[in-house]
Amino acid sequence: MQKVVTTPPRAVLFDFDGTLVDSAPDLAGAVNDLRTERGLEVMPFAALRPYATYGARSLLKAGLDMTPEHPDYAATRLRFLDIYDQRKLLNTKLYAGVLELLIALERARITWGIVTNKSSRLAEPIIHELLRDRAFTPATVVCGDTTPTPKPNPAPLLLAANSAKIDVATCWYVGDGENDVKASLAAGMTPVLATYGYVPDLAHARTWGAHHEIDQPLDLLALLGSAV
Repeated sequence: MQKVVTTPPRAVLFDFDGTLVDSAPDLAGAVNDLRTERGLEVMPFAALRPYATYGARSLLKAGLDMTPEHPDYAATRLRFLDIYDQRKLLNTKLYAGVLELLIALERARITWGIVTNKSSRLAEPIIHELLRDRAFTPATVVCGDTTPTPKPNPAPLLLAANSAKIDVATCWYVGDGENDVKASLAAGMTPVLATYGYVPDLAHARTWGAHHEIDQPLDLLALLGSAV
């Protein structure tokens, strides 16, 4: 799947959790805080990590076996989000190589931005602390509550492209989830699978239709070729 591309994209959009930042420790921590409140034992981090890319619904199913049909789901989800909001920057960090990758993109004058299903209330503070405060400013940021329909609907990617004046035909979208690949394809962008993220089954993930895959952030530079 992986190959060197001689003509690089003019823009690269990134998913956030599991692609630019490793937020699983704090997301799993919030689940375990909920379990502790309910008198349950703490779950191993490895058991919760694969669900981090899919948000509160998947994490509550994995951690509490609770689905949206449960009468207490709405209140539990709000409690989970409140706990996570308090701890979202305790252990969350950029993946190794992300800053070097962004420097290379900027030097090559390749526009970059972020499209995430994370709500702006939770995503923006992390983006500010880990990126903007270090002088890395995305050309566009689209969060899960920016459009009425999040990924896998292509609307967030199309909005990001429009706001940053990006031609979708020359844009790559990098993400670690099936929704990322689906949204990218539907938007007419080139999907790149970040296998270092929260991919629970790589063999299955390779059936999603990504055009390329990377095993670490800096692998993207090899795909971009000598232009970077």
